Amino acid sequence: MTSGTAHTSATSARPLRADARRNYDRLLAVARATFAEHGTDASLEDVARRAGVGIGTLYRHFPNRQALMSAVFEEALVALLQRSRELQDDPQPCQALVTWLRTVVTHASEYRGLARALMSASPDSGSALTRCSLPLQEAGGALLARAQEAGSVRSDVSISDLLKLTNAIALAVEDTPDDPLLADRLLTLTLKGLRSESV
Repeated sequence: MTSGTAHTSATSARPLRADARRNYDRLLAVARATFAEHGTDASLEDVARRAGVGIGTLYRHFPNRQALMSAVFEEALVALLQRSRELQDDPQPCQALVTWLRTVVTHASEYRGLARALMSASPDSGSALTRCSLPLQEAGGALLARAQEAGSVRSDVSISDLLKLTNAIALAVEDTPDDPLLADRLLTLTLKGLRSESV
């Protein structure tokens, strides 16, 4: 992957031939659309068929479902990392953290099943999704540290806990699609519990 993480394609150690690159790009586009429509547990055989390739070709590029999910999530990850950099100098550190967490919830909710997979990824598994989450934790950790230094957020709050909470909120949003304000309500409730008693 970009932005400091390993690319999930099995062939990323060497440049792809033109036909292999076309297959990779087509598989990724189809997977993105399929996951958005049917969730991340959609049939990989169906992804390969819709991309016009065999299942063996899919597995050559993405050795398992997590690798494919990680590649699909890469665009969102790049956007989230960029957003965290933009918010680093915000004069209101707590508001900057809240803004970023809302963005995380939005991206995690785009693909049904992604939030659940991110929540269940073991931090020491070395999986593609775990490697994907590490730069996210670093980016959010920097925003959290600023809010804590400003005295706006309790010092015992960790970015790992915050990201688990945002993924849980994204999961709740997936299960309640007819309530567009649910994410904001749950995030507001969560953040009330994060605030320093002195604020």
